[in-house]
Amino acid sequence: MTHPGPAQPLEDQIDQWRSYLRRRQAIQTVDVAELEDHLREQVAGLVEAGLAVDEAFLVAVKRMGNLDALSREFAREHSDRLWKQLVLDPDDPGEPRGSVRREAAVAFGLAVAAAVAIKAPALFGLRWGEDEGFYARNLGLFVLPLLAGFFVWKRRPGAGTLRRLAVAFVAAGVFANLYPFAPGGSVEVLSALHLPIALWLAVGVAYAGGRWGRAEGRMDFIRFSGELFIYYVLIALGGGVLAGFTGLIFQAIGVDIEPVFEQWLLPCGVMGAVVVASWLVEAKQSVIENMAPVLTRLFTPLFAAMLVIFLATQLWTGRGVDVRRDVLIAFDLLLVVVLGLLLYSVSARDHRAPPGVFDVLQVVLLVGALLADALALGAIAARISEFGFSPNRVAALGENVILLVNLAWSTVLYVRFLRGRGPFSRLERWQTDYLPVYAVWAAIVVILFPPLFGYV
Repeated sequence: MTHPGPAQPLEDQIDQWRSYLRRRQAIQTVDVAELEDHLREQVAGLVEAGLAVDEAFLVAVKRMGNLDALSREFAREHSDRLWKQLVLDPDDPGEPRGSVRREAAVAFGLAVAAAVAIKAPALFGLRWGEDEGFYARNLGLFVLPLLAGFFVWKRRPGAGTLRRLAVAFVAAGVFANLYPFAPGGSVEVLSALHLPIALWLAVGVAYAGGRWGRAEGRMDFIRFSGELFIYYVLIALGGGVLAGFTGLIFQAIGVDIEPVFEQWLLPCGVMGAVVVASWLVEAKQSVIENMAPVLTRLFTPLFAAMLVIFLATQLWTGRGVDVRRDVLIAFDLLLVVVLGLLLYSVSARDHRAPPGVFDVLQVVLLVGALLADALALGAIAARISEFGFSPNRVAALGENVILLVNLAWSTVLYVRFLRGRGPFSRLERWQTDYLPVYAVWAAIVVILFPPLFGYV
């Protein structure tokens, strides 16, 4: 590791030190956090003893030992860590047996609780598959409070954080069920789509614990979200294969288990898998942390090429963007995927490395997404001017404006970095600081849209 110059602020020096450690595959995120706390304690003690901050940092790093040697030491002490990522070994002497088993028991207990929660409304006459509006509006409330509870149990945040989380989930339950929604109306669908987005920020606060106010804490939650998605998809694919074979073998003896699957296995599995996948991400970090950047490297050029071809085709044909709800949702999901690719490339990149070819591809991807978003916004605005405001159009307008701002400033920051006029860290800070904007807009849709548009 090359030490930063003595004129650099302490936080910049620690940031470079932290980035270096994170690139050592033998050292996990939790290890880095523990070592950083130790380093800060060392620096604080040396400063109290009379050393300057820069001198204290250098002495503290030297006392902790050569970082390459530290990484090798971690690799020796945790030589079976890769195996533990695949099959958790409760008998490992380096891992407290009770701690591993307790965490697994808590996670699976909460998964069972989520499965019970999704079936509990049936006791009051609300059946899965029949009362679709109720289940759609409350889908996130069946599992996200339990997931937040898992991270509260692990992180032990302060009383103030607990109060804010409680208020958020109680308010979500009130607004999801208090309004007299017209069955199948637009605002009910919008509420069902946006409530989980708003509550996901609450899960992030629980996940980060006391580190939510720091950019690296929010970036860790972004990484967790992407890794959770990957694990959940894998579990869903495995569950689908299992359900298919189960149906076939029962069909061979003349037993139809489709009603059992639809009423029990599907809803309970969908809910419980969220908690189980989250626990797997926590317990098996290093394998999936290597997978996500690889997927980013693979799909960034493919998505960039797709957007360029799409824009060229639209220019050639002169056709406008269809503004039907399903098309707009697909458009926004595409832009979210683009932002996800950007975030994972940012999180895996060394801030001090010079610009490269992949950075140019990222800018091409951002510019393509920015132009596509601008086209969608133009189509939405034209539709509103012709037919007036509706819940779907206003929601789509707001979401695309929010995405446009994020994409535009991300492009500016990335171009500045490519031209050597700004540090790469500004792009990461911009992305993490912008997260609450999405949750705030989702909350506005859930709380204000129903009365504004007459609950229809």
